[in-house]
Amino acid sequence: MPDPSSARLVLRQGLLTDLDPRTVYLLAMLRQDVFTLEQRATDADLDGRELDPTTTVMWLEAPGPLAERARLAGEPVAHLRLFEEADGTVRIGRVAVRSDRRREGAGRRLMLAALAHAQELSPGAEVHIDAQAYLEPWYASMGFETVSEVFWEAGIEHVAMVLRPSRARAAQA
Repeated sequence: MPDPSSARLVLRQGLLTDLDPRTVYLLAMLRQDVFTLEQRATDADLDGRELDPTTTVMWLEAPGPLAERARLAGEPVAHLRLFEEADGTVRIGRVAVRSDRRREGAGRRLMLAALAHAQELSPGAEVHIDAQAYLEPWYASMGFETVSEVFWEAGIEHVAMVLRPSRARAAQA
């Protein structure tokens, strides 16, 4: 059951070029905290994809000390990026939820918003993710199907998953 505090989270999205530099900094800090410090990912997080004109950065934010310090309304507590691939599919990646905000529904709320955005962006397109293997059941609960064996990425076990258009509609219903 989602924690009532997740209702106070504000959904934001935009292209990197449209974001306030302080917000970009806080988004990078969140990803650093989750991927580099907590999960000890072995690959560089910043890979240039946010610079692509089709990449939308999405996040949930809440009031907090970093936001106050940066003089912003909120600080990111969950993040992802979404972009169109050359083959017409949509890819969601870099899904990160701050450790103290997990298990309150923020990740699911952000993913469902991303799936809705993907449908608007490219109706009928498949959505692809490389999910951390331990999260495979969580993504499956949103309609994703596993399409690969376990593989290693950034020193972490992953599986490739896809959400087909018919299942995407059912997941959002």
